[in-house]
Amino acid sequence: MSTIHDQAMNYVYQQVLQRLLSFFSRAERTALQLLIQRLVVAAGGMENIGQFKVLVHQSGLRDSCYTLALLRAAQLTIAGRAPATFQLRVATLRWNGDSPVALQNLHRSYSALFLYDDPRVELLMVDNREVMPFDHRTLVSDEGREASRINLLLVGHCRTWLETPELWDDAYLATAEYYSQIARWNNGVDAMISTETKGSQQHFLEGLNRAMQRVAIAGPELVDSGFEALFPLLDGLGADFYRELLPDDERTAWRPEGDFEACRRTSFIDINDMMVGKVEDRWPLLGEFLGYEPDDLALYQGEAVFADPLISAHVRGLHARFIEGRAYEAGVDGYVQHTLGEMRRKQVAEPICEHLLSSYDHVGGPERLRILAEDYLLNSFGLSETQLVCLLFAPFIDSGNGLERFLRNCHPGMLVAMPDLHRAMQGLHAPEQVMKWIVEVSGLPVRLVVRLYAMGPVQLFAPAGFDSENHGSALQVERSTER
Repeated sequence: MSTIHDQAMNYVYQQVLQRLLSFFSRAERTALQLLIQRLVVAAGGMENIGQFKVLVHQSGLRDSCYTLALLRAAQLTIAGRAPATFQLRVATLRWNGDSPVALQNLHRSYSALFLYDDPRVELLMVDNREVMPFDHRTLVSDEGREASRINLLLVGHCRTWLETPELWDDAYLATAEYYSQIARWNNGVDAMISTETKGSQQHFLEGLNRAMQRVAIAGPELVDSGFEALFPLLDGLGADFYRELLPDDERTAWRPEGDFEACRRTSFIDINDMMVGKVEDRWPLLGEFLGYEPDDLALYQGEAVFADPLISAHVRGLHARFIEGRAYEAGVDGYVQHTLGEMRRKQVAEPICEHLLSSYDHVGGPERLRILAEDYLLNSFGLSETQLVCLLFAPFIDSGNGLERFLRNCHPGMLVAMPDLHRAMQGLHAPEQVMKWIVEVSGLPVRLVVRLYAMGPVQLFAPAGFDSENHGSALQVERSTER
């Protein structure tokens, strides 16, 4: 019976391959053959391809789905020519910012490519440091939502009030930790595949370096590096990237415990050169075959892959209002114009630029944007505007150096309570109403504010050879930490 079943499934897989190839252009078919050759070489020859396991990360966004289709075509093509083909580990990181549209895209593309129940494919998701089978219907766990909220706030507070806010620095840490662990889980993988551009790869590593330094963990200096440096970097960072922020009894272990290799063997295979043709030429494959639906806010990802453009505009608006003393509207407009300028400098297609601009217009003006952004941050991250403004001032770090400035600007009625606030942040006895105020305004438990208070100042510098004008914040840190 199993032989009959295997024959039937092989027929189905070949039908999937034929339909998939029917959407490929001649250039894409050539790229597919080059991809197969690259994988065979990486495996050490066709005789080893059946033991070769490849990891691909899935976000549910356009390029992610296209990359998966290309890899599936390679897997099924080899299967039709040889006794065995490579194994595929398809993984996604669940977090509070998950888009329902992206999750549905994942499910539809997995179904169209017949990935479910194929023994050569692992479909995984990670929620709150736990690896589990992928299920698009499963919401992020309550524990995962709370951990993501706390980590976002903690990392966001590890900065000075003068720095332009980077709300998603925690996402770089969480993603890098996920890459490190998912590559080692269940006997590990041999290679991670990515179609990220060199610019996107470097942008990720720069964001990761900035976040690493904020949380006082150090790795090798990376200048003009791509993802070929990713795993060597991750190997030197330890198992827990949040170890300086959270006490031992509040740090969640990666699970299932005991299922992670101590020594990772993963290499990186860059296949960005396989992304041939124009983006618009891929829409029949994406839409008709994979069932992909575009997420309006994700049409232009750029290099800042975690940055929702509307939320980023909102944060800049608040920064202008509370830190710079300008109008909220001026901050939003400045961010939009800067983003459009960057897109045009990088020769992003004009229709995408126009779409991004129209997305702001369709919101209904800055005040409407503010309301929508507040709702999103509150519902997705449990983050109120009061707590976000507190984060912009970063008043707790470095022994509460910015506390008075924060109170004078936002909570002048609490100036009289400054001595009690400092005592509370030192872990000493303080009135109950003061403790309650800290929690409500920061969104953090007092015990974690105490840890921020004990951390020394963050000072970021650009390393030699780093173009700070084009790449924003930089990659070296000096910090003294009291324990």
